[in-house]
Amino acid sequence: MSTINKLEQALAGAKGLAAQFKTFSLDTDDQNAKQMFNQLATTTENMVQQIQARVDFVKSEEPQYTQQK
Repeated sequence: MSTINKLEQALAGAKGLAAQFKTFSLDTDDQNAKQMFNQLATTTENMVQQIQARVDFVKSEEPQYTQQK
């Protein structure tokens, strides 16, 4: 598996995790849990942005990766 594939897999996983945290937040009435899940979602969304930036960088440095899917 190439580096770009691994990065894109990590990116997809992080996006899914952020979505799950948001769902957990909406599904609970416990304000402490809601706050925790919202904070985890925000942290994970920051991670998504960083991974996306790396994916974009790798694709710009290695043009052959822009053709893979």
